[in-house]
Amino acid sequence: MKIAVYPGSFDPITYGHIDIAKRALKVFDKLIILITVNPNKSGFFTAAERIDMVRQVMGDCGGRCTIESSTDLTVHKCKELGANHIVRGLRAVTDFEYEFQMTHANRTLAGDIDSVFFMTSNEYSYLSSNTVKEIAQFDGDLETFVPPYVAEKLTAKFRK
Repeated sequence: MKIAVYPGSFDPITYGHIDIAKRALKVFDKLIILITVNPNKSGFFTAAERIDMVRQVMGDCGGRCTIESSTDLTVHKCKELGANHIVRGLRAVTDFEYEFQMTHANRTLAGDIDSVFFMTSNEYSYLSSNTVKEIAQFDGDLETFVPPYVAEKLTAKFRK
């Protein structure tokens, strides 16, 4: 069975993330979306809120997609979960530079875990969670960036 981990902060999940996840499900038997929690950073949404949003927007996926959270190194979590691949999305050259460094660090830590990259669909090549949060902060229309459930959560968070 080919198991992959798709790590990220998903703070919040966007249509770009969903696009990568759905395409990864065409390649792997099982996809584990890993909500990474960096104790040195404060997220906009809590890990529990991010897990809830990912569950809501990813749906069932035929039982082939699960959601986890972790404060550990991704390669350590991959070993724990029995995954041999890390899925990453690429939008631009700047993403490539960062991912290049991370892939080599991961290979040093766990040579048996390989990274697989998916180019973001053209319509999402500019999209980031930070962009979405800024649009939400100023009451912009979120329809083309995130699913309605995520838009509701963003709007509610900014109204507090």
